[in-house]
Amino acid sequence: MQPCSELEQARIAVIDDEAVACREIRRAMEKAGCRVETFSDGESALKQMARTPFDLVLCDLRLPGMDGLEVLEGVKARAPETEVILMTAYSSIDTAVRAIQSGAFHYATKPLNMKELCNLSMRAMEKVRLTREKEALERALFPRHHQMELIGHSRQMQEIRGLIRKVSHLNCNVLIQGQSGTGKELVARALHFQGLRRDNPFISFNCGSFTEELCANELFGHERGAFTGANETQIGLIESAHRGTIFLDEIGAMPMAMQIKLLRFVQERTLIRVGGVKPIPVDVRLIAASNQDLKEAVAKKKFRQDLYYRLNVVVISLPPLRERKTDIPLLIRHFLSKYNRVFGKRIRDVDPEAMEILVHYPFPGNVRELENIIERAVALGDHETIRSTDLPPDLQKLSISSADIDDWPSLEEREREYIRQVLLKTHHHKTAAAEILKIPRTTLWRKIKRYGLE
Repeated sequence: MQPCSELEQARIAVIDDEAVACREIRRAMEKAGCRVETFSDGESALKQMARTPFDLVLCDLRLPGMDGLEVLEGVKARAPETEVILMTAYSSIDTAVRAIQSGAFHYATKPLNMKELCNLSMRAMEKVRLTREKEALERALFPRHHQMELIGHSRQMQEIRGLIRKVSHLNCNVLIQGQSGTGKELVARALHFQGLRRDNPFISFNCGSFTEELCANELFGHERGAFTGANETQIGLIESAHRGTIFLDEIGAMPMAMQIKLLRFVQERTLIRVGGVKPIPVDVRLIAASNQDLKEAVAKKKFRQDLYYRLNVVVISLPPLRERKTDIPLLIRHFLSKYNRVFGKRIRDVDPEAMEILVHYPFPGNVRELENIIERAVALGDHETIRSTDLPPDLQKLSISSADIDDWPSLEEREREYIRQVLLKTHHHKTAAAEILKIPRTTLWRKIKRYGLE
C-alpha cells in the first residue's frame, strides 16, 4: 500500500484485543504513511489520549472492560474533532449504525479488507482536515470572535461555557473570580461577544495599576481646566464603552475612595467627569474580575460590602489549571498551532516524556504559564516534537517515580467508586443516578454490571 497525502503523518490509535488484528492494521496503515499506536483495551488508549491526542481512532466494537461505544464516548468527550471508525462483525452492524448516530465516522466489517479500511480512513482524515481548515479560516476572517475561545472539555469548562451561554444575553453585572492566569478576561470577552452588545466597544481596565486620582480620570474622564494640564475635555473609559461592556480587572485592588465613586455609578448609571458637575447617563454592561476572595476582603474591611453585592449578581469561578489536568493536552495543541504560525515552525507534537512532565506540573501561573512554556519551546525547538529538553530547566528536573505511580488508583477504580457513591446517594435509583453522571441509562447499566455494583 503506497503512502497517500491524506494519511501521511496522521496519528492513528488502533484498539483491538486481538494482537494479530492490531499487527495487520498497523502494518497497512504505516505503509500508507501513518504514525500508529496499538492498544488492547479502551482504558489504556484513552489514558494515552489524555496526554497526546490522535487524529483518528480505529476501535473494535467488542473489547474487554470498556466496549467500543464507551470508547467512542470517551474520545468525543476529550477531543470532538477526532474521528472514530468502529470495527465489527456482521452480527453487530445494527449496533455500529447506532454508534454512527452517536458520533462515530463509520464502521468497518470483519474480517477486515485493508484496502477498504485505508480508503475509509482517508475519508475520515479528509473530514478532520476540512474541519481544521474551516477553524483556521474562521480565525482569519473573524479574529475577534476567537479572542473568546475557551479551550477544554473538562466538566468545569463545560459548566463555565454553559453559564456564559445563559447570562451573555442578559444585562446583569457579572463577577469573575479565579487565580492569575486562569483566563478571566477571556471569559469577559466571551460574555461580550456572545451577547447583544457584541457590535459595540469592549474596554478593559486594570484597577490595580493606578492611584485613586488617575483611576478616576481614566474611568470617568475630565473637563477642560479640571487640573493643571487639562487643556481639553477628555471622556473616560466608561463613557467610551457606551452601549458596550466595561471590564474592570483586579477590582479588589481598587482604592477604597474610588470604590465609592464606582458604587454611585453602578447604582445610578450616570457619571460625573473630574472637574464637572453635570451627570452623564451611560448605558454599559459591567463585568468585574478579581484574583482575591472578595467576600473575605469584605470581612477584612478591604472592599466595600455594598459594592460587592452590586457586582455579585452572577459569579463565574475559574478553576486553577491543576484542577483540570485533562484539558492540558488540548491547550498544548492549541498553543502549538498558534506559535507555529507566529514563528513559522512545523512542530507537530509533544513527546510522551515532556507530556508527562507538563500534565503533572502544578502550574502556579495557570494557563498563562503553560502558554509561555509552549511559546518558548516552539521558538527554540529544532525537531518535529517538543522534548523534555525543550522545557524550562526547572521543569526538566520534574519526574514521576514508578513508586508514586503505583500508589495512584486507576481510572477504572476511581470510576467504580464514584458510581458506587452516586448509587448510594440516589438509593440505587438508576434514572436519577444516570442524570447525575450525565450518561445514558444503558451505559450506566453496563458499568454497574461490569463493576459488580448490582
